[in-house]
Amino acid sequence: MGSLFVVSAPSGTGKTTLVETLIPRVPGLEMSRSYTSRPLRPGERDGVEYHFVSRERFDSMRDAGEFLEWADVFGHLYGTRAVDTRRHLDAGRDLVLVIDVQGASQIRRLDGSAVGIFVLPPSPAVLEERLRRRSRNHLTEEELRRRLAVARREVERMGTYDYVVVNDEIEDCVERLRCIVMAERTSWRVAGPAGEAIARAFRDAG
Repeated sequence: MGSLFVVSAPSGTGKTTLVETLIPRVPGLEMSRSYTSRPLRPGERDGVEYHFVSRERFDSMRDAGEFLEWADVFGHLYGTRAVDTRRHLDAGRDLVLVIDVQGASQIRRLDGSAVGIFVLPPSPAVLEERLRRRSRNHLTEEELRRRLAVARREVERMGTYDYVVVNDEIEDCVERLRCIVMAERTSWRVAGPAGEAIARAFRDAG
């Protein structure tokens, strides 16, 4: 059975870029692709950044209980399909969900073994500057201010996560994430059964 990692951060912190950089560096680790009702942005491809579906299709999937978690994020719906998640974990592959605080809370209530990682920006000023770079394409000033207000509330929730990392330099932050994954793979929760089997072999040999 694979392990489930949940990575959350305020919008603009760079969580998706971090995880996409991390995946090739950790064998056996995969990134889940959420479903969303928002339209594609320039350069995005269906099935790569997200699975893009209509609002009606999303509502239908939600009402049918297909989502492990879902949330309304700045007016668009995002969700993780339960069957996709279970298929990866049952195959023994570790999976990373890059989701917001709302969705992460739902996951932790359903699966207490999920490992929560909260990514912080170095400062409010840095987050605002990153959001302004992105806003040139698709964010109005009002939307940017709204995201900063939501970020302040989300940061207050970081104490509900198992780990907190700061995305100051991407390479340093990715290495911290890699260390977390590797540490979890050797934790008693994950490695204990195999360790017990070896211990029994020693007892039997004696």
